[in-house]
Amino acid sequence: MTFWNRPQLTLAAMALALGAYPAHAGAVLDRVLAAGTLKVATDANWAPQSFVNSSNELDGFDVDVAKAIGKHLGVKVEFITPGWDIITAGHWAGRWDMHAGSMTPTKKRAEIFDFPAVYYYTPAAVAVHKDSKAKTLADLDGKVVGATSTSTFEAYAKKDLTLDAAGAPPFEYKLNPKEVRSYENSTTAFDDLRLGDGVRLDAVVSSLPSILDAEKAGYPIKQLGDPVFYEPLAIAIERGDPELSAKIGDAVKAMKEDGTLSKLSEKWYRQDYSKTN
Repeated sequence: MTFWNRPQLTLAAMALALGAYPAHAGAVLDRVLAAGTLKVATDANWAPQSFVNSSNELDGFDVDVAKAIGKHLGVKVEFITPGWDIITAGHWAGRWDMHAGSMTPTKKRAEIFDFPAVYYYTPAAVAVHKDSKAKTLADLDGKVVGATSTSTFEAYAKKDLTLDAAGAPPFEYKLNPKEVRSYENSTTAFDDLRLGDGVRLDAVVSSLPSILDAEKAGYPIKQLGDPVFYEPLAIAIERGDPELSAKIGDAVKAMKEDGTLSKLSEKWYRQDYSKTN
């Protein structure tokens, strides 16, 4: 999911003020344009959305999307990789300006964040060890399931998921685990699952692209059944800067219209997840 690192006296004082209080209209955008840099929080351990490549650089779909947004804004992009729970807690205090890390725009999160644009839609699925004897999701009843902490995947496993964003299709709960274990990200959950069927986990709920990428990377896991739900995923900023929200929204709209998002999705997923059909 995401890595963290989620000028002179007058400008320094301004920076402190921005960090100490909620963003005022235009304040974050002004800071971004003045610095020529958009600070973006994302996950460094959630391939293929975002990960550290062989050149020790952040790479992936979310990373490319953030860079494209920066290009539209006319600024360079600097990535920070905090933990998911830190990002979703809010109170960013100027440490980063935008989150490009596949966040689901729910009403609860909208109390803290603005969502300038949904940029793709992804299926969530269940992974089991390749030696698992489970044939259907019902075979996981009473088992131990892992998921990223505070994620929609964890909420689904706990039967506490609310997908109230526009464009989110209905879903049904098909898991009845005896325990849901929380992890920092999907990769650490897959690391436990790879140890063997039922050794630490019986299954992991994650995004289907992440499951397929882990399988491709040699993890002894496999998808079980069909996707359990589909979710719209959005760029997030802290509430209070409609100018920044509008700029990002315009950038994503342009990327949809000129085919940039479709091309990036095909590059990383071999499918166009930027559209619902």
